Amino acid sequence: MIPLIRGWVDVERTPHTNARLGMTLAFVAGAANAGGFLAVGQYTSHMTGVVSSIADSLVLGNVSIALAGAAMLCAFVLGAIATTLLVNWGLQHQLHSAYGLPLLVEAALLLLFGSAINLAAHLFVPLTVVLLCFIMGLQNAVISKISRSEIRTTHITGLVTDLGIELGKMVYINTSAIHPPVQSNPDKLRLQSTLIAAFFIGAMLGATGFKHVGYVTTVPLALALLVLTLRPLWTDATERWSKA
Repeated sequence: MIPLIRGWVDVERTPHTNARLGMTLAFVAGAANAGGFLAVGQYTSHMTGVVSSIADSLVLGNVSIALAGAAMLCAFVLGAIATTLLVNWGLQHQLHSAYGLPLLVEAALLLLFGSAINLAAHLFVPLTVVLLCFIMGLQNAVISKISRSEIRTTHITGLVTDLGIELGKMVYINTSAIHPPVQSNPDKLRLQSTLIAAFFIGAMLGATGFKHVGYVTTVPLALALLVLTLRPLWTDATERWSKA
């Protein structure tokens, strides 16, 4: 199985590995987001809705709800900051696993999320909502840095917008003989469609898993992320060992 995922989170990358990693992370994000809603009653990757909720709550005088939304927003931002710190630290230390370090943290946090829900859902709900927002920010920043902001995985609005743009180009009838013809990008169209489908399938399976088996659903998600990081982590370990 390892050869099949070779290079997915390595520093040296190709558009194909970016797309494969993006699809995997979109699946994980969909599963965590939809499953998390069933667990804590809150979507945690939709910061547009969170910011709107903060504004609405302040206008209506619901300060406590506004503060909860602000905590979610801050957690998402902190997740993105954490990814930036980990990746840049890894790159400066010439680690093959620089992009894998945030995924390793995400895997551990997913297991922590599942454990917290299993132990005392009513007690840990506020903390788990914040934790899930942190995870979403962490993951979205990973693929954003890897793909140079071309791929997002934790929210669908941008993906659907890009999909609509490419579909508009595809159906546009070119009648001008002066201006260059409007042409769609088949590769981008395929990528956006695949990411949306991966998120949706992940959401379906995540919701089904949390509904029927509960927190154990986080285990395969965490293992999938862990498997992606094994090869670069092993490469770093062997190189450090040979230099010791």
